Amino acid sequence: MTDDVQTSRFRRTLTIGAVAVSAFALAACSSGATDGGDADAGAPADISALDVIAPADPGGGWDQTARAVSAALTGDELVGSAPVTNIGGAGGTVGLASLATETDFQTVMVTGSVMVGAVETNASENRIEDMTPIARLTQEPLVIVVPADSEFETVEDLVDAIVEDGPQVTVTGGSAGGIDHILAGQLLVEAGVDAADVPTTLNYIANSGGGEALTMLLGGTSMVGISGVGEFAESVESGDLRALAVSSAEPALMLPDVPTLQDEGIDIELTNWRGLLAPGDISAEQQQALVDLVTEMHDGGAWTDAVETNGWTDAFLTGDDFQAFLDEDITLTQETLRTIGLTS
Repeated sequence: MTDDVQTSRFRRTLTIGAVAVSAFALAACSSGATDGGDADAGAPADISALDVIAPADPGGGWDQTARAVSAALTGDELVGSAPVTNIGGAGGTVGLASLATETDFQTVMVTGSVMVGAVETNASENRIEDMTPIARLTQEPLVIVVPADSEFETVEDLVDAIVEDGPQVTVTGGSAGGIDHILAGQLLVEAGVDAADVPTTLNYIANSGGGEALTMLLGGTSMVGISGVGEFAESVESGDLRALAVSSAEPALMLPDVPTLQDEGIDIELTNWRGLLAPGDISAEQQQALVDLVTEMHDGGAWTDAVETNGWTDAFLTGDDFQAFLDEDITLTQETLRTIGLTS
């Protein structure tokens, strides 16, 4: 394969979240959603309460999303209660394993780009494809930050230091193989590091939630952080952290003065999406009831306020459109992980 073809293939994976709706994708759907499943298959689809799983420890983007969903559902009186349970570990795959054993259809779990990557790098027995897709909710750019007194003034300074000093430069973010890790790897490949050398050049310290990464940065145990804008924005605004760049094509709503990677001459665009899954073995009626409930939540004032407050971008998808997006995102993530040397 020529360098030009490799570059083309690599750059095609940079915007994870591009939707290519094929006939196969439109036909695809969760096995639990089509065959009726075993979990309360004959139960009424009325939803009076909803359990919400955040597959990460408190403080990160999944936790923020789960609590925003809970607050919107109860704030607009769509359900009587929507308790949040944190099940952290292994990039969300511990939570995914828990969802796989759930027998109550009135349960949803936050998912997103990080989990798509973690399923691959952890060789998870439970896969997103085995669950029932409900909705994609939001997307959010990532931000690269350093402590306020860091020697790194630009992303170029940072990348040059990693290329020269390798593991001496510590980078922290979400789970291994997740979107934060992917962005760090992409920065090195874009700088000319061979994909096979990325795992040994990059000293990436994985965490199960954004709160842990923030603690490491503020405590001086990591030199660089990568996460969703919403997880670091408050610390950037307070002056505890400095933002070097965001990964979106346009400036982030919460950090409008921070340049994009493309502004810095780095041809990378990458956004983190988040959405909801339900257990795999539920009926089509139960899936539709969950979709209807989440659609009503999305259209309500409480959720609209949460999206604005957190600086998220609305990216709502349900049904075949969300299924097609998932199929494409999983395929592109698999290709990207191979490209940057994180999977074989």
